[in-house]
Amino acid sequence: MRIPFCTFFCFLFLFASEICADEILSPSGTIKSPDSKDFFQHSAISDKFNETWSYQLVFDNGTKAFINYATLYVPGSGRKIGCDLSFSNFKGKNPSVGRQYPPERLKENKSLSKISIKDEYFMEGLPGKGHRVYFTANKGGKFFVDISFESALESKVKGNGIWTINGEKYAQYIHIPYGRITGKIAYNGDTITVKGYGYMEHTWQTVQATDLAIRSFNFSTAAANISYAGRIGITPNGEPWGHIVCTKKDKITLLTPKTISDNGTIYSGKEFPKGRVQIHWIESQAPLSFDVSKPQQKFSLLNNFDGWFAKQATKLMMGGEIFFYRGRSTDSDNNIIDWSFTGL
Repeated sequence: MRIPFCTFFCFLFLFASEICADEILSPSGTIKSPDSKDFFQHSAISDKFNETWSYQLVFDNGTKAFINYATLYVPGSGRKIGCDLSFSNFKGKNPSVGRQYPPERLKENKSLSKISIKDEYFMEGLPGKGHRVYFTANKGGKFFVDISFESALESKVKGNGIWTINGEKYAQYIHIPYGRITGKIAYNGDTITVKGYGYMEHTWQTVQATDLAIRSFNFSTAAANISYAGRIGITPNGEPWGHIVCTKKDKITLLTPKTISDNGTIYSGKEFPKGRVQIHWIESQAPLSFDVSKPQQKFSLLNNFDGWFAKQATKLMMGGEIFFYRGRSTDSDNNIIDWSFTGL
């Protein structure tokens, strides 16, 4: 029996589509508030296991601070603790710093709800009102951040927060979707007392982040009455995943992306978006859209590594040079959104 060419072609197309399809399983279980088990360090369950606690701090004076504390595997060096800070618009400058330490430098004091690294970097108090983040470093300049949350919106997580992406694990905890913050920041001895708002997230994964997502982005809104906060990843095949915590009139909803477009065209994630990003949700919720055409800061992760070998090892680990495009814009309802896109 002869098979018509068009039928044969369609069969091959469908077969290839099945082969390339991503298997994405969302967390299972009931929706609950994150707890202390979610906040503290998790057991490394794979050779490339890595875990990151991240802060996006947006101050009323126009300065932003981005802090990451991480446990990670570095090719040729083994397991390390990473600490990095980048300022955006610190009196017109964008300084950054990164440090690495042996894993035994990270200490947990669960009675004080504190995670510290050399006592030069720490997170103190369970995420929520009163939580504190502290960072100090003297490398390529003197850096200092000491910020406390005066308030914090309640967050939610589904079950244990663990996604399965093509057989690998990814956990996502949005500890603080939005909270008012106060404290001090400094660069080279120039100290500023600041107020603003902050967002805190926490992730871990069994492989490098770039193995799971060709592009990811996090965003948070600058007001408590209508708040979107979280991170979305996009697989190399263009499939979105992740959770966003949405708070409207004290009602909290976990949103899951269904499709993402850039200027009306389906966004594959293979390049940084160039226009207005629109996210449609699986849940019955209006789409969210905001313009990303004018980043305020373009930042390379390699800025925080010294020497050729360290930079090459990092590029090998991540599959290339990782860039962050960061900015601020408004959604269709004129709510201010601070966003950061990450990828090769």
